[in-house]
Amino acid sequence: MKKFVIAGLLIVSSNTFAVTFFTIGTGGVTGSYFPMGTVICRWLNTQTHETNLHCNVQTGGSVTNINNLKTEKIAFGFAQSDVIYQAYHGTKRFEGQPYPNLRSIMAIYPEMMALVVDKRAGIKTLTDIKGKKINVGNLGSGHEVTTRDIFQEVGLLQADLKLASHFKDEACPSALNNQLIEGYFYMGGHPTANIRMAANLTKIDLIPISGNAIDNMIAKYPYYIKGVIPSQLYQGINEDIPSIGVKAVLVTSVNASNKEVRLILKTVLDNFAYLKHIHPLLRQRAVTKENLLEGLSVPLHPAAHKYYQEVGLLKE
Repeated sequence: MKKFVIAGLLIVSSNTFAVTFFTIGTGGVTGSYFPMGTVICRWLNTQTHETNLHCNVQTGGSVTNINNLKTEKIAFGFAQSDVIYQAYHGTKRFEGQPYPNLRSIMAIYPEMMALVVDKRAGIKTLTDIKGKKINVGNLGSGHEVTTRDIFQEVGLLQADLKLASHFKDEACPSALNNQLIEGYFYMGGHPTANIRMAANLTKIDLIPISGNAIDNMIAKYPYYIKGVIPSQLYQGINEDIPSIGVKAVLVTSVNASNKEVRLILKTVLDNFAYLKHIHPLLRQRAVTKENLLEGLSVPLHPAAHKYYQEVGLLKE
């Protein structure tokens, strides 16, 4: 695994040691991955004088993070469980290019797909986006992968849209307000700063993603689940919105450092109550330590498997 090791005269108990730098791939700065990765890195870096490890975050997205893991540009990355499954098995976006060395560390929280639209666009149902300007997800993101699946199941084509754009997720709220687009797909944990920003800039609706075609999609793919985006999370959204979801999973390579994997898990579990307190989307849900093992679509890294056993979360 590619690491950047900087040897320096760091004075800790009068000893000299080398610090190993590693990177966690996250997502856009207005999404859920970025603040999660940032807080984990911040906690890890308070221990650098003891561990000789220093963590950095890098923005990206599910597909980008997995590709960067393969090329060893990052050591860890957040990704959607559907994208992880497809990468591991070499299907869909990763057709013919399986990544069998991909491993899970923890599934932190559920993500639900949101179709955010400008009320002025008159979009009330999923199929109403025909002839509209819609952001289908930035290239290299999980938003785009799941949007493609939805389109395939409901019989939509990007050619049916007036415009199929690929703005980065952080650009979508202002693009919506300025009527560059009339809606955008966004997969993430809720509440998210991205949709809150959109709701603060203009009046929005969240469109249900449900129906027989979506039921068939959930039956076909083991990594999708039914769920809702709860009401009252965003200005003007006063009812639960049915949708589909996946899990946000921290992944790595089977060759990742056992020390780093163990340290990340220990740090998260030791600070779990505080993590739930400071992260809005974890406060909204009954997320438990046991949930970290739910929704994993590829095997655990050996060091993660061993640590879960040690703390009693995994019995096998």
